[in-house]
Amino acid sequence: MCHMVASIDGRIDCSMVDKISGDEYYETLEKLDCPTQLEGRVTMEHYNAAKEPFVANDTTALGMTSVYKAVDSDEYMVAVDTHGKLRWPASEIDGVPLVCIVSEQVAQEYVEMLRKEGISYICVGRGSINLPAAMEILRSEFGVERMAVLGGGHINGGFLAAGLIDEVSLLLAPGIDGRKGQTALFDGIADMDRMPVKLSLESVEHVGNGTLWIRYKTDYK
Repeated sequence: MCHMVASIDGRIDCSMVDKISGDEYYETLEKLDCPTQLEGRVTMEHYNAAKEPFVANDTTALGMTSVYKAVDSDEYMVAVDTHGKLRWPASEIDGVPLVCIVSEQVAQEYVEMLRKEGISYICVGRGSINLPAAMEILRSEFGVERMAVLGGGHINGGFLAAGLIDEVSLLLAPGIDGRKGQTALFDGIADMDRMPVKLSLESVEHVGNGTLWIRYKTDYK
């Protein structure tokens, strides 16, 4: 399930949407009953990761699929960080165990650091993360059955392109961004001939101060 808040022109810059929305994002997320949540590198960098990025002294790539489960839990906070750039102040975010998804091109030194810090990881995909395979591992090894994908736009676009989004939960906040080049709700798909994914409207609700909560089911046919 993809749960996002955007301006009415579909932009999702964190600092911008913080100014036009309030607690309704988290209140509606709670109602979706998704104990595991996933965010991309940019979103994690903005809200949760350490300020200084990880820089490997030895850039030798891990070069293989690898899974490390540090702890059993009924819920996880999942970070998608293809090249292993994020550093973490703790192995949990708000008390929820962290799982990092990286590609096989990540530095071996990075995954060794994660192990040392007690942080679970999934390393899968040669040139980039193999999202379908990563989701299968989350289910089989970590027991994840229901998950909220919380952006950014390129992560959302990757999940959409892979056919992995079953539902879109969109908060349309009362504001306009309008700035050139800002990331959209779903972004980064390179196939210009790709047909749009059709949606079926499930519900519309007025929440917060002028925000619309719109829920759709996806139809990849």
